[in-house]
Amino acid sequence: MGFRHRDFPDHVCLLRKSLYGLKQAPRAWYQRFTDFVLTLGFAQSRCDNSLFIYHHGTDIAYLLIYVDDIILTTSSDKLRESLMGSLSGEFAMKDLGPLSYFLGISVTRTGDRLFLSQSAYARDIIERAGMTTCNPVATPVDTSSKLGLDSGADFDNPTLFRSLAGALQYLTFTRPDIIYAVQQVCMHMHAPKLDHWNALKRIIRYLQGSHHLGLTLDRSSSLDLRAYTDADWAGCPDTRRSTSGYCVYLGDNLISWSSKRQSTISRSSAEAEYRGVANVVAELCWIRNLLLELRRPLTRASIVYCDNISAIYLSGNPVQHQRTKHIELDIHFVREQVQRGLVRVLHVPSRFQIADIFTKGLPRILFEDFRSSLSIRPPPASTAGV
Repeated sequence: MGFRHRDFPDHVCLLRKSLYGLKQAPRAWYQRFTDFVLTLGFAQSRCDNSLFIYHHGTDIAYLLIYVDDIILTTSSDKLRESLMGSLSGEFAMKDLGPLSYFLGISVTRTGDRLFLSQSAYARDIIERAGMTTCNPVATPVDTSSKLGLDSGADFDNPTLFRSLAGALQYLTFTRPDIIYAVQQVCMHMHAPKLDHWNALKRIIRYLQGSHHLGLTLDRSSSLDLRAYTDADWAGCPDTRRSTSGYCVYLGDNLISWSSKRQSTISRSSAEAEYRGVANVVAELCWIRNLLLELRRPLTRASIVYCDNISAIYLSGNPVQHQRTKHIELDIHFVREQVQRGLVRVLHVPSRFQIADIFTKGLPRILFEDFRSSLSIRPPPASTAGV
């Protein structure tokens, strides 16, 4: 029972101010903030509700909010000061200066380059696992067969396993090189076995020798989109489902990546690859729409690289075959984007298929080559000792 008024025993309190801890607090705060920034001339993005866009003449501003953490970037200092003054007058907030830390991600600017790192967070994970003195390994996952549900005896501390696996998921925001290994471990969070625990420890041993690495973003004059997609057909030993992965580049910068088990069983490798193509084409459509809202529309087709000839043939061939009738929706979706000139699906040799790093364990030399292609690099020399 909560507070009850003596004269109005059947009444309840009316929420007038959002407080931490209440279920409705985040929604009420977000609505309050949205209503105000719209009065300043911002428009809310349809692609991302947490993004607000300001375009008036030559003045441009982008505002990104996550709960009470905000990134504001503007075309001029005068506009930034004006918007900060308006926001500070309405809400109690503090200008922390140039972006250096956001949601646990350290941001280092060196000239025209940004270095995104979660090194401190990675070291904390290693410490929580009690492995600060462990020997490092060169890759986060071995090249042997994948783990199944019945891989050894039950692990005696499933709570620790789930805690570390969840922490590793957040680390993939700046470390796409571990996303496949983390995805494989997270599939067994409900009933971890000893072999699953050993696989998780291997990821941590890999981080022991690479926690300083981060994602690099360089200034680029090109706004062309290109993507790599791959699938490991029937790779799951329990369900025989395939794992598909992709990465998307804007110019030379990696901006999106994924490694995920497909929701249905594929009857052929071509079908598994084509579902992977459909997934990355959907992501490209979202990115193109977002760039359109930012008034940076793309004028050329986005390129999707796939190493399966049959999947490439399906994307442009209007003839339906008996073996592809059941994936008709994916076929029509991709083919429509190809016919409209928004997407081109091209072949890439398996040796240069970067998306392999998201679907299977790789030998050290190939893994390090693909990791470098993902712009995962050491910190700038000026911050190497930080």
